[in-house]
Amino acid sequence: MTEDTFKAVRAAGCVLWRRSPLGGELEICLVHRPKYDDWSHPKGKLKRGEEPLAGALREVEEETGYTAAPGAALPTVRYPVAGRPKEVRYWAAEATDGRFTPNNEVDRVLWLSPAAARDRLTQPRDADLVDALLSVLHLGRSGAAAGPM
Repeated sequence: MTEDTFKAVRAAGCVLWRRSPLGGELEICLVHRPKYDDWSHPKGKLKRGEEPLAGALREVEEETGYTAAPGAALPTVRYPVAGRPKEVRYWAAEATDGRFTPNNEVDRVLWLSPAAARDRLTQPRDADLVDALLSVLHLGRSGAAAGPM
């Protein structure tokens, strides 16, 4: 075994959000990857020498078709994949412009309320990122502003 066998796979992504065009409610973008038949936040492996935030924004655009304005860093998620550790750094990111077109990696996207996003995500660890986003946006678990304005 080489030293690379135990090096963590480095990846990055975003919890992509927007305000609903109709009512202004918070919506979170989830991507469906047919290869894994799962729903997750947009993310992917970093290219050699790529900074994590740049990679996260690149992956968002590649997978969703949207450009995004990065916000606060969210918790880093670590888990094993095929016997190797994987580390995914996440940021909150507001969708600024774009349109989804199905591609080889992602065949569908959904814009969902925080509660619906939590329920749709395949991995429970990804649901924790919804709560982290709501915290940095100073919103309650429903996505509504907490307390009187």
